[in-house]
Amino acid sequence: MRSSDSDAGQTTAEAAVVLPALTVFVVALVWGLTAVAAQMQCVDAARAGARAVARSEPAAAAESAARSAAPRGAKVVLGRDGDLVRVRVEARATGPGPLALRLSGEAVALAEEAVG
Repeated sequence: MRSSDSDAGQTTAEAAVVLPALTVFVVALVWGLTAVAAQMQCVDAARAGARAVARSEPAAAAESAARSAAPRGAKVVLGRDGDLVRVRVEARATGPGPLALRLSGEAVALAEEAVG
């Protein structure tokens, strides 16, 4: 079956519209997955740092534990409030312009010397 002459360029026109939209969708999907993975790293890093501080490890060791699990370039803040230790990890998710997000994770743990 032969298509009519009026339909000859329709497939090309549809491809010209669909391919850029599909490319933008795939890039947004990959960026979103990368941001979610970085958020999970921030939470895990804060948890690792809080555990280290709660075990009475030196602050440098706790910060090192948090940094090893954190995304590259993350900021780690250790704090103590009575018997509770707090660790906050902040990082930036890369992205073009306004899509660069600030991600953070925070963990709180009870210091071991307060138990018992």
